[in-house]
Amino acid sequence: MRIRDPDETDEPSISMTPMIDMVFQLLVFFMLATTFTDPERQINVNLPVAESGASEEKPPEELVINVLQDGTVRLGERVVDETALEAALSRAAQNDKDTPVTIRGDRLAAHEHIVRVMDACGLAGLSSLAVGTMEKN
Repeated sequence: MRIRDPDETDEPSISMTPMIDMVFQLLVFFMLATTFTDPERQINVNLPVAESGASEEKPPEELVINVLQDGTVRLGERVVDETALEAALSRAAQNDKDTPVTIRGDRLAAHEHIVRVMDACGLAGLSSLAVGTMEKN
């Protein structure tokens, strides 16, 4: 039989597992609760009708132009030449001059090919240009 030393004291310990479980459950609850809120529909309001009101316009679709290493230009999923690219950009500019354009150039593509695409955007009247990049890990 082991005899206890009077100077030896047992330290009470707190188990962190239940607290971690509760924090995780609260986190999941609040994440799910915030995704289901729709502030415009929380209060039931009958809105009046106005004839001069404009319907909600959908935002302009973004044009994504890929410039491959060999200089091939792809607009969305299809390969286009310079004249087809200019025509598509002109159509997009006629619909909305603020149509965003993202140019994704291969890192080994010649700068000339990317500048040619940027120039076509400028000639079409599209000025909302962005260059696609990858996030550094």
